[in-house]
Amino acid sequence: MPMENQGTSRPLVDYIAQTFVIAYKEPTEQLTNTLEQFGCDCTVLRQVHQPGYETYSPSFLCLLNHRSAWELALRSKRPTLIVEADFVPVANFAQLPPPFDPTDESVVIAWLYTCAAHIFNVSKPGSKSASKPGSKSVSNKTNVLAQGYSTSMVAYVVNAKSARQLIELAAQVEKDPGPRQYSPWDSGIEYYLRDLGMHNYVPFRNYGEHGGLPNPEHGRNRLSKAHRADVLYGKLAFAPMYASEHGKLSRWMWWKVRAYARVKGLGRLLLLKYLRGEVVKKSRQGWALVRFAIARHLTL
Repeated sequence: MPMENQGTSRPLVDYIAQTFVIAYKEPTEQLTNTLEQFGCDCTVLRQVHQPGYETYSPSFLCLLNHRSAWELALRSKRPTLIVEADFVPVANFAQLPPPFDPTDESVVIAWLYTCAAHIFNVSKPGSKSASKPGSKSVSNKTNVLAQGYSTSMVAYVVNAKSARQLIELAAQVEKDPGPRQYSPWDSGIEYYLRDLGMHNYVPFRNYGEHGGLPNPEHGRNRLSKAHRADVLYGKLAFAPMYASEHGKLSRWMWWKVRAYARVKGLGRLLLLKYLRGEVVKKSRQGWALVRFAIARHLTL
């Protein structure tokens, strides 16, 4: 990530050197046009079928597509934004600050969209407390950043340092369990990077929505078929795919899915899944963590 000591006075798009849209056969024109209007320099990485791919797990094929973006991210001195084709950004995306600390030399990955997230510590931009889980509490919830866990690679930011490590992770997955077996590789990324001493940031609210249809491979492996953003930073820039019925926009479907996502997010908060009790007990930032976890839901 860039290391200029400028806090979050600049929007996220000013820090991004390039944007890659991961796709297979999905349409990408609406997404790329929207992101380009926001100031992103977009390139679509559309997977080309190779002999033998028909025997590969869809999860591994997805990993291969992300790996192609990581290989390109290696060449950039500035962060790279990577989004999947079914990502739907919020309309105010261009005005949002980076969810990571630009002064943190250990920052490696920052999710713009989270799934099954939980937080470990909070800090202000430019604060060294980002690397010290036991540091003093942040005095207020304004302009506060959080480090934590997330799965799902719908939208995230990486730098060359993290891209190199993620390519190594892809090589490990190729060996075990191998390309033909289902692998929840995205669920292990945060653990993998954190074990290497790196910092992983999750956003205060989601910068967009996972607009795709339910994933049948997840269902076959006893995982949730679909995941949605619990709290958004604003209105969506365009309608997600899941809101379409018979080729037409279904506002009922849109609102039903969004309402369920909000309720599920509140449930995770109340059940101490977003902010775990043991984290609060062990941290000197207890109240700051609680304020962050609750304040993010205080929005329409």
